[in-house]
Formats: sequence, C-alpha cells, structure tokens
Amino acid sequence: MARPRSLPSSTIATAGTVLGALLLTALPAGAAPPPGPVPHPVRERGGPGPAAAPLPRTAALSSPVVSPAARPSDGRYPRRTELAVPPENPADRSLRLGLAPYHSLAPRLNALQKLGDRVSVEVAGRSAGGHELYLVTVTAPESPAQAREQERMRERIENAPAAAAVDPRIRAAYKTPVFINNNIHGNEWEGTDAALRLIEELATATDRKTAGLLARTRVHLNVTANPDGRIAGTRANAAGFDLNRDFITASQPEARAIRRIAVEKQPAVMLDLHGYVNGTLIEPTTPPHGENYEYDLFLKHSYANALGMEKAVNGLGHTPAKDGVQPAVIPFRDQQEGWDDWPPVFTPQYMPFQGAVAAHTIEFPLQVNNRAYDTLPVAELRRRAAVNVGIAGAAMRAALDYADTHRAAVIADQIETFRRGAAGEPQRPVSPETVPGVPGIGPEDVYTTTFPRAYVIPAGRGQRSAVAAARLVDHLVANDVRVGRAKDGSYVVDMRQPKRGLANVILAEGRDISADVSTMYDISGWSLGLLWGATVRKVERGPVPAVVRPVRVAGPTGTVAPFGDLLLRLDDPKELAAVNALLARGVAVRRTADGAAVVPGGARSAARELADRYGVVFRATKERGTAPLARTRVAASASAGELFALREMGFEVVPVSAKVLNAGFDWSGASGASGADVLYVSQGLDWAELTPAAREALRRSGVGVVGAGAAGAAFNAAAGLLPVTAVEGNGDANGVVAVRGTGGPLSAGTPAHTFVYSPLWFTGLGSGVRTELSYAPGAPLVSGHWRPDAGGRGGPADAAGQAAVVGGRAAHGAPVVLIGTEPLFRGHPKGSFALVGRALLAR
Repeated sequence: MARPRSLPSSTIATAGTVLGALLLTALPAGAAPPPGPVPHPVRERGGPGPAAAPLPRTAALSSPVVSPAARPSDGRYPRRTELAVPPENPADRSLRLGLAPYHSLAPRLNALQKLGDRVSVEVAGRSAGGHELYLVTVTAPESPAQAREQERMRERIENAPAAAAVDPRIRAAYKTPVFINNNIHGNEWEGTDAALRLIEELATATDRKTAGLLARTRVHLNVTANPDGRIAGTRANAAGFDLNRDFITASQPEARAIRRIAVEKQPAVMLDLHGYVNGTLIEPTTPPHGENYEYDLFLKHSYANALGMEKAVNGLGHTPAKDGVQPAVIPFRDQQEGWDDWPPVFTPQYMPFQGAVAAHTIEFPLQVNNRAYDTLPVAELRRRAAVNVGIAGAAMRAALDYADTHRAAVIADQIETFRRGAAGEPQRPVSPETVPGVPGIGPEDVYTTTFPRAYVIPAGRGQRSAVAAARLVDHLVANDVRVGRAKDGSYVVDMRQPKRGLANVILAEGRDISADVSTMYDISGWSLGLLWGATVRKVERGPVPAVVRPVRVAGPTGTVAPFGDLLLRLDDPKELAAVNALLARGVAVRRTADGAAVVPGGARSAARELADRYGVVFRATKERGTAPLARTRVAASASAGELFALREMGFEVVPVSAKVLNAGFDWSGASGASGADVLYVSQGLDWAELTPAAREALRRSGVGVVGAGAAGAAFNAAAGLLPVTAVEGNGDANGVVAVRGTGGPLSAGTPAHTFVYSPLWFTGLGSGVRTELSYAPGAPLVSGHWRPDAGGRGGPADAAGQAAVVGGRAAHGAPVVLIGTEPLFRGHPKGSFALVGRALLAR
C-alpha cells in the first residue's frame, strides 16, 4: 500500500494543546525574510566508538568533580549542584548567532536552581574535550521517601512489568520521565537555548496546569550533549566523532553519558533537537523500521505526539513568504523512504530499547551553520536562530503536553514493552487494527523478528577470543541487558528479559534489507555478535544453560604462563595494545608465521602487568618467531574513527595531509620530529597533490603503505605501488559481510565477518601480489543494504570470491597492503582491527 504524500487536515487528530505561554525572540526591526523558500541543505541526521565499564543500576550520574555535598545520597529533588563556571570564551561560535555560549550555561543554571524548588542540576559526565555535561531535572519537589518510591516504581516497571501493569500506586503516582536531548550536533545550536527558556518557564510558572504537569512528570534535559562542537561550531565533538552515530558502539564519553541517562531515568518520551530541514521535520520515519522494536506501541505514541508538535509548530504562524519557513513535515506520513529508523546508531532510535514509546528527531528549518554561518549577515543569522529557538520550544511544550495528557497510556505501554520481553511473547505487526488512528499503514511498514530463546557466549576452547568475549559482556551489561554466568563459565543472555530488543540489536546477525527499499539514510548492518571478535552462539529453542549467578562485570581473562617464552595472539585490539606497550619498553618481540607475537620469558613481569591491564593471555611457547617486530609510528590520513581505532591499538599516530608532507615531513625523525614508519591512507591524501620532493622523500624513506578504501586504492595506483586493479562496488552499499582469510600473518585467525561501506575489491593481481582476505563466495552480504548500481554492476554477487585485502612489496621494496573493506569504521568493528594492526607492524 503506497503511503499518501499528505493527508487532509480533517483526518488528522490532534494530540493536545501546547503547554504554557511561548516566549519568542522578536525579529530584528525591518528584517526581511529571505526571497522564496529556503532551500534544503543536504540532510544529515543527527559519524562515527571502547565501551564503558558497566554501572550499577543505582549509580549516580554526577561526575566525581562535583563536591559530595552537591550529590545528596537520599535522591531527593531538588538537588543543589553549584556548577563550576568556566572562563569566558569570546571565540565561542554560538555568540555570532545571539545564542548562549557554553561558558554562560553554568552561571545560568546556578541561577535557575535558586528560582525555587523545581530545578535540579547534575553533571552527567565530561565531553571528549573535557567540558562538563549538564543534566537538568525539572519536577515538583520530592522528599527522600517520595524519591525512593519513584525509584521503586521505576524498577518495578522494568524488572516486574506484569506486576507493574496492575499496580494501582504506579497508575496513581508514578511520574512520567521525559528526556529532551539538545545540541548533539555541535553546530545545530538552538535546542540548548529553547531548553533554557523552558527550564525558566517551568521553574517560575504559577499556573495550575504547570503545577499539575510537574507533579506528574519528571522533565530531564541534557542542555548541550556536545559542548565541544557548540564552542567550535562543528558537527563532531573534540575527538572528531559524530555523536549521533555512536549508538550502539558508545565509543565517546558523551554517548556513554546519554546511555547512562537512558538506563537510570528510563524515559517514556524523548526528543532529540537538530537542524536544518525546512519545513521542520518531526519523526516518526519512513520505512524500514527497526525490526527489534515493539513498533506497534512506538508508532501509536510517536505519531500522535508528532501531530501535536506539528500543530504547535505550524501554529506559530511562520510562512514561506513571511519568513522562509515551510510547514512541518512528518516523514511517516509525507515521504516514501529515505528517512528511516532502521539502525540503532541514532539517539532516538536507541531510546525505544530503553523503554521510550515516543522518540523523535526534530529538525529546525532555517540553516545557520556551515556556509550560511560564514556568509550571511549577523542580523539574518540571529533572525533565523530566533525562529528556530521558538520552533524548538513549541515542539518541547507540545511533547510535554502529550506526555501529561496521555500519561496513563504512555506508562502502560512502556510497561507493556518490558512485559512482552520478559514473557517472551511475539511482536505484534503494525496494521490499522493494531495501531488504530494512524493512517497510511501498509505492508511496507511491517518489520518484525523472531527472537531466539537465548544467546551463549562460550568460555574456554569454544571461544575465539576471551578478551573480546569479556568486552562484549561488559558492553551488554552497560546497556542494561541481563547476562548470567553458567556453571561452565559461559555467559548466557536469556532472551526472556525486559530489554530483549536491545540484546538482539547487539548480538543478532541482522538482516539483508536490500530488496526492501531503494535507499537508506545511514548504515544498515551493525552486529556486535559478528563484528566484535567474540564467538556467540544462538539458541533458537531451549534448553537454555542454567545460570548460576548474574553478571555485573565480566570475569578476569588475563593470564601469563609461569615458565618459558610467551605467545601472545594478535587477534584483538587489546592484544595489539599489549604488544605495542612491550615494544615501547624495548622488549625484543618476534612475529610468528601466523601473525602472533613471541615474547621472551625475561619480560614476564611486564607481561603480568599487561595481562592485568588488558585481560590478554600469554601462553607458554617454544616458537622462535620468524622476524623481529618493532615499535611502529603511523602517519595517517584517515577519519576520526580510524584514528581512534589506531590509538586504541596502542599505535603512535601522526595525522598527515598533502600540506604536511609537502612542507618537508621528516620520515626518519632524525631532525627531532616524530617521524613515521608506515603510512596509512584512507581519505584526504591525493598523490597528485604531493610535490615531487614529497613523493621522492616518501619513496626514499622505505616506509610501508596501508591503503584502505577507494582513497587508499587511488593512492596506490597513482604512486605505482602494487600492480592491481581496484573495482568499486555500489557506493551506497554498507553492511556486515562474510570473508575468508588465507591463513598468512595478516589474516590467520581473523573473524569470518567484517564491515563494508562503499565496498571495494581487487582483480588483476600482478606478480608478487597475494590475496590476504577475500569475500565469501556466493552471497557475502549477511546484513545491510547492498544492491547493484543502476547498470546492474557493483553488487555483492560481483564481489563474491574476490580479493578484499591484498599485499605485496612495491618496486622500491616497501611493504604495501590494500584493504577494500572498512575494518576500522567509526571505531566499531573491533574484531577486524587486528588485521590492520598486523599490517602496520609488517615492515
């Protein structure tokens, strides 16, 4: 059934009225709207991830930098936190827009806490750049006893949902948790300013409606999720990561802070504020919809809430002719495809797995970032920003009104989400019958899965990597997935649990959706069960191994043999980090024919320290090794996710570019510069842009080259390194693929799966060029979206059996490895990191 492009207004039921008075910043006197409709920028929904240690369910969100007096142990509200005020920063990019610079937030929040007894502030963590993340809670005051009762009810909703469903106290007294996340993209500013206005209004309002709202609701606001980017005017944080691509990986501290908020506060309704799409875009989305959601419950509330936000936004009176603002758009209703909620990497697509029955990306309409920021007059930028702040505020108030007006149904359906998981019940496909009142539902909206009975992460000889298994278990626990330990040491994830959807997101292999839609918004495959390097077994039907104890943290895995020389496998990023630490200490490590490392017994003390630190295993060996390994410094022209992964493996990394190399880069380091032993190229370095002197310096240095993706292959061809032909697949393709190693020092023991993004393969291998890894024959795509291009070429059938990774030596003797997959993508597919690490050490 084709979804209509639009619906008559008479068929749209409203979700409620807007809460409170709307404070709008007046337009500058005489400000003229831009001529005609404001064009759409390229849509980018709110980039690229080690997992944090799991937190107890009762862990405080506050950072250790906050004084103990500011963190009451009784949990009462309000919670007074005197925030440290950072120094004034005149370079803060918010200032040009007339918006609140980061340094102004702490004093404003300190003042807001003093307005009454409704506002509490906690430090939820620190950004990659070291800035504090402020979590504000606005609610009616709660005594210690009342706060404990709220926590008891919240725990009961998740952990005993069948009982919670009939608990009269929950129906009468539980406060609906609403979470508003702002500014996760640093140069999409206005949500922060709308949040500050909302906090002040709720803190000072004297009307009965606001009092009633706060008596029935806890409003949690992450004031700026990305202070680094807010200050710098960048989409990414200080580490270069797009934080709204970091779920489920959670590589960045900001994403981990949001995850903790989700686990601890358990929001039932959630907004994520972004820009810029004109008219204002309000999710729910087009197909495909995440197959692990209880999507019938989610769509019911998300669509109704979207209608209320649409009414509030359009009710502000903006028009294309007057101020360049188009009417709001709800993708589920108004678009066919291209703005989906399939991957859980976006914040609103992660939140349903933590209990949200309504979660939305909201995109403000008027662009003020990127080229607009640099070219438009200040007055126009401030006019646009003021319009966006008003629209964000209208959406926030409408969502609060929905959460309050429909409180009983919202909480009941959050409970039902958890109850279905705990009971192991099948999902309910969406249809006009299961989601009445939502128009346009058709077969294209039905995405469900059959959950297995359990997953087992084995221990002992059945486990490929004990350190990878421990990391995966800790990641599950950090996401509030229940894990148990069996008598034989294996880890068991019983899928009859409240957050089964999240467990399946993390562990399942995923699905090939290539035939379902023609285009996807972002990635389409992400299985940690296949990509993180641990052996994971699916139990389709019982029996489930008996659990002897619940797991709060994975058991220790590091051991050192008590005698002889030591063998360290290099199959995991932590093992690469350990060998790099040994090499940095001057330990004489040798490599084996299958890519492991032999450590002399005299370094046993250092091995014990590293076994404790990284959880790696040093076994006794009589192998001598085939060649010495040496400390490797990497010159890298790469993405932020790749730089992150290289450093996670313990490599010393020097970012380079054509400009840096042309300036006379000293490869040897003899001049006192850092130098480098190998060049890693995956983006941003074009051979044609290098001067003859820079090219000659690179050749004379004899450093190895590891090239990844199309940029790496192009560099290889232009530099005349390896005689191969690189074949580019469909550039829109991505997902989890099956691969086969040849057993050499690069690919021995490599996992059977890796990730592709704009996949590449190699043909016409010349003399001396060897295949290290190939795409599996037949159908290599396991999950994701990979079609042939319009000409019928570049699909997975063309890649099947072809070389995915090749190696050899250039004519001048330097080792070269070319990679057609994405083994370091966004710091995510950790099981594939080691192949890159081994390639970098091979010199």
